[in-house]
Amino acid sequence: MALPKILVLVLAGGAGNRLELLTENRAKPAVPFAGAYRLIDFPLSNCQHSKIADVWVSVQFHPASLSDHLANGRPWDLDRTYGGLMTLPPFRGTDRGGWNTGTADSLWRQADLIRGFDADALVVVSSDAVYKLDYREVAEAHLDSSAEVTMVTTEVAADDASRYGIVSTDGEKVTDYAYKPDDPATTTATNEVFVFTPGATLDRLEALADEAGEDGLEDLGSHLLPAQTRDGLARAHRLEGYWRDVGTVDAYWQAHEDFLDDEPPLDLDDARWPVHSRGGRMSAARLMSGASAERSLVSGGTHVAGRVSGSVLSPGVVVEAGAEVTDSVLLPGAVVRAGARVHRAVLDDGVTVGERATVGGDGDVTLVGRRAQVEPGATLAAGARFPETD
Repeated sequence: MALPKILVLVLAGGAGNRLELLTENRAKPAVPFAGAYRLIDFPLSNCQHSKIADVWVSVQFHPASLSDHLANGRPWDLDRTYGGLMTLPPFRGTDRGGWNTGTADSLWRQADLIRGFDADALVVVSSDAVYKLDYREVAEAHLDSSAEVTMVTTEVAADDASRYGIVSTDGEKVTDYAYKPDDPATTTATNEVFVFTPGATLDRLEALADEAGEDGLEDLGSHLLPAQTRDGLARAHRLEGYWRDVGTVDAYWQAHEDFLDDEPPLDLDDARWPVHSRGGRMSAARLMSGASAERSLVSGGTHVAGRVSGSVLSPGVVVEAGAEVTDSVLLPGAVVRAGARVHRAVLDDGVTVGERATVGGDGDVTLVGRRAQVEPGATLAAGARFPETD
């Protein structure tokens, strides 16, 4: 029996404002993670291991930062003569053209292409979370049901639940859906992986677009998912393993802390399900005389002569003698000069922390933007943003 035809649409077009300086000059899916990866590597690796070869990536903000990384899709086995990886930028020329104003709006604008592909199941995923999931398994279970949408769900902390779409369930059936509610009824959240029956969903989108008028379709959770739930056509598929949304600075920092545990929540090098990425080869990390590094991820091409603890060092990072980096995330090319201190901070690409400067402290995470220069002897307090934003 032929396998069902599955199309994956990766929504990579959001502005990512909640990541502040980290998305000022790059798309959110292009933000580095765990030293050697980008956020979009997680859904693309899931596609590869799910044996799904038709993957479309919808891009919008800072597309150049993604296009270089995606290239022809080779790291994820998507460089194919037929099918494979396709990027979908905003376009002009038809009544569907223009700037996407939300995830549902993005789906509506690509409706003609999706209908033409004639998939049995459409898997729509975001690209700002860290997890492993077999999309094909979820899609095949969806096709065996009478649902119009399957929502992959996970449990979240009660004080964080208002950031997500929250569901109530009766077995597999979703009985209630609320998008980012002020007073969440449960802590069961959709984790931004949805499997849709394409024809029925696109027909529904057309009707909802007519009803919405000038207000537009906005996000999937604004009109589409509530309507499918009200009609009894939504089912839940529970993800039992690790999942973390990294769409805020605090969540991004905390996710790195998760991977510094003695037993990290995901084995990124697991031979059965490795996370693949694109990047040039770099030399081995150099730990110089007097250096110390503990409970840390130290990428290739780094040069450490100082003390590093509880931190993630991306390729090309330099920590000079007498410098100290603790509980921090340093993105590619960041330099911490002699005698400087960095604590509970995220340093973006190419940041230089001058000699004897102090960045961060006990409290909120400090964020230093791309290529910023922290002057020698300067102090950035816990929770600071540098350069300051309006």
